[in-house]
Amino acid sequence: MSSDIPQSNPNTAADIEAVRIEDEMEQSYIDYAMSVIAGRALPDVRDGLKPVHRRILYAMHEEGVTSGSGHRKSSSVVGDTMGDYHPHGDSAIYDALARMAQDFSLRAPLVDGQGNFGSVDGDPPAAMRYTEARMSPIAEELLADLGKDTVDFQPNYDDRLEEPGVLPSAYPNLLVNGSSGIAVGMSTNVPPHNLGEVIDATIHLIENPDCVVEDLMEYVKGPDFPTGAEIVGREAIHSAYTTGRGRVRMRASYEIEEMGDRERIVITELPYQQNKAKLVEHIADLVNDGTLEGVSDLRDESDRDGIRIVVELKRGALTDVVENQLLEHCLEKTFGVINLALVDGEPQVLDLKELLSHYLDHRREVVRRRSQHDLDEAEERAHILEGRLTALSNADDVVERIQEAADRDAAKAALREAYDFSERQADHIVRMQLGSLTALEAEEIEAEYEDVEAEIERLETILGSDAELDRVITEELREVQDEYADDRRTRIVEDYGTVTREDLIPDEEVIVVMTENDYIKRMPASEFDAQGRGGKGIIGTKLKDGDRVSAVFRANTHDYLLSFTNQGYVYRLKVYEVPEMGRTARGKSAINLVDLDDGEDITAVVATDDLGEEECLTMVTREGYVKRTCATDFENIHSNGLIATRLEEGDELVDVEVTDDDGDLLIATQQGMAIRFPKDEAREMGRSARGVNGIKLTGDDAVAGLVAASDDTDLLTVTENGYGKRTPMGEYRTQSRYGKGLKDIKTNERNGRVCTVETATADDDLVVMSEGGQIMRTRVGDISTVGRNTMGVTVMDLDAGDHVACVDVLSGSD
Repeated sequence: MSSDIPQSNPNTAADIEAVRIEDEMEQSYIDYAMSVIAGRALPDVRDGLKPVHRRILYAMHEEGVTSGSGHRKSSSVVGDTMGDYHPHGDSAIYDALARMAQDFSLRAPLVDGQGNFGSVDGDPPAAMRYTEARMSPIAEELLADLGKDTVDFQPNYDDRLEEPGVLPSAYPNLLVNGSSGIAVGMSTNVPPHNLGEVIDATIHLIENPDCVVEDLMEYVKGPDFPTGAEIVGREAIHSAYTTGRGRVRMRASYEIEEMGDRERIVITELPYQQNKAKLVEHIADLVNDGTLEGVSDLRDESDRDGIRIVVELKRGALTDVVENQLLEHCLEKTFGVINLALVDGEPQVLDLKELLSHYLDHRREVVRRRSQHDLDEAEERAHILEGRLTALSNADDVVERIQEAADRDAAKAALREAYDFSERQADHIVRMQLGSLTALEAEEIEAEYEDVEAEIERLETILGSDAELDRVITEELREVQDEYADDRRTRIVEDYGTVTREDLIPDEEVIVVMTENDYIKRMPASEFDAQGRGGKGIIGTKLKDGDRVSAVFRANTHDYLLSFTNQGYVYRLKVYEVPEMGRTARGKSAINLVDLDDGEDITAVVATDDLGEEECLTMVTREGYVKRTCATDFENIHSNGLIATRLEEGDELVDVEVTDDDGDLLIATQQGMAIRFPKDEAREMGRSARGVNGIKLTGDDAVAGLVAASDDTDLLTVTENGYGKRTPMGEYRTQSRYGKGLKDIKTNERNGRVCTVETATADDDLVVMSEGGQIMRTRVGDISTVGRNTMGVTVMDLDAGDHVACVDVLSGSD
């Protein structure tokens, strides 16, 4: 037993090297990472191919599966590639083969496929036993002159065969077809480009080696994706070409088609690598969950002729809004450009000039080596032809010497001694047939010799002149361009900014309703048709128990709302930020939009799209203080509000109007008094000022509202019990401020107190809303024009216990 135990080697301990495990792990991981980077994931800058693609094409080349041959089973191509050159899984090889056959993945497909190689719907290719493949014509340009010592070869994985380390590549394939891959700690994503543009830029670089990237961009306009569509903006393209990185925004192409009284949006081209089936499903989900409104039908009518996704719109739907919603949610994608490629085996991020320069360096080396190979062959042929011509000139003597020789070797020796032939020449002459000694044969050899001499001179010129070498490269690039270039598919459009939420909101007039408990909503003004004066109106909002309507006003969805509170603060929000809801909806709590304190209520709202420097916000308080503040003081309103005016203890802000420097102001009180005075008597003050006295109040009277007075309008007064009147503004004479004013309307048990005042014309509409949520729209012209100090007429028929909450005027143009 003991004799079977291995004896320890006394030298073993000395052969063991102690290393830190973290150092060994680090080095091993680096070795693995570099193996992945160089051997699998990243393309070579010279031919734009990863090893798997290069090996597939080389295997097809070796097996004669070219564009002129018949198609070969894909499984055969995969098997040859895997067995001879690429010792990895067959599925990985087939995936690479299939992608090279997809005209929606590569700008210039390298494989001519027959069968199902996948689709833009994300369908996988059929199994490799069902599909067939051969090289496409343009793929052969990558391997042209491969047998002329143009590139270095290396042993395959088991040293049985040799494979090229790079292909000669007659055109810049990395830019034309792009590449994508994820390595260890890095990734590449080179977009495809137009072949003609890339070749034009390459030739420009040959002729102008000191040019800059911007010069090359005169030729390479941007990526040219096989699926067409659009690129939005040029800034990202410039970044990608100058730094090697950029985020290109792609957009689907679509058309608006008429279909009777409706329209439809037809999507005809998709962004690169967008899954069509998932896009249609996503649009359907957006329609179902209410995000995308106005769509009546969705169909995919795509066929072999191209993409056609039809989005039919409902009657009356706003096409621009649906279009913008589609752009925001579905029709735009970003392509993150990372021009990372292997340069001398090391990964580098390259700009456009560097990409083309490295390709040109490779191509110059290829043409130089090819020329040297052809020169060596031409010189060898010229040497042989020189011997044949000498033999033909001395045919009788040459034949006689060969006949007298004992064997071939003796014949060759005799010829070399007599005519100073080389070993190769003598061997060739000895092997010549007698038929080649004819006069016609001699003429053909002399003509061939002249051609070979001319070819030698041409090749020596190429090898001796960099300019001639570049001329050859340029000429060959032009030949490839003439044969394979086509028109650009992807259009580049100007970037007018990203689609914002505001772009998705239709530009329309709305009615905004607020309640005392700070519920708020908006409704289209078109929902409320004008009724005759004295009607009950319709339900305008549903209220919680104990809540009452506090404000109603007209605005445009793209207006800014300046919301003033009873405590003298102002908040700003866009009208479209107010939730749109139906007439019977309660609304949403305004606290989600405006950060109100306890006891703080919105008492006045100004709707405006843009306030100019010549305009002022004129404010009046319940106790009669008035002031004007320049509108520009309200440009920067924080989310937590801004002080609009200083209030005395117990006072509240009641009304705010936008005014200019001309005309007068008119303040009305709850007990029916009104005073009109020049605006300049209420001078401009800062936001923190209290203001000046505008009207003298008696008893428990309080201010009801404020208007900018103009003699070409009427003063419309509405009371809390639903009565009102309009009186020409000229009947209110101008006084000095801080007087008692004139009697405007009789306030008694029938009328109740004045609710508010507005300026209006007969062509305008009046919107009246009650505390109980009833709303009515009526023509101002239906309200009789009467003098001051009158009772007025019924404007709105209110239920018992209900009162007018507020009114607003819609101008005749709304």
